[in-house]
Amino acid sequence: MKKKKPSLDLTKARLAEFTEGLCVQMMHMGPYDTEAVTVKAIDDFAAANGYVNAISEVSPDGTIRRHHEIYLNDPRRVAPEKMKTVVRHPIRK
Repeated sequence: MKKKKPSLDLTKARLAEFTEGLCVQMMHMGPYDTEAVTVKAIDDFAAANGYVNAISEVSPDGTIRRHHEIYLNDPRRVAPEKMKTVVRHPIRK
């Protein structure tokens, strides 16, 4: 079977599983450098609904809660204005 990307080094790739916990997320559409608007909208939504941003807090299982981004497009193939990224923030009451 022929490899699609024979020069791609996967030696540092890893699969990790973790419990996300309570989060708020939003689809950001556009270039990465305009994500600040989406992040502000997430934080405003959370605050308006009685939640607090929980980034960097430690979960009961000992993991540190983090901001996450899920990239739905390949930036090498999609115009910046058409990029889609799920932005996710951990929250708590």
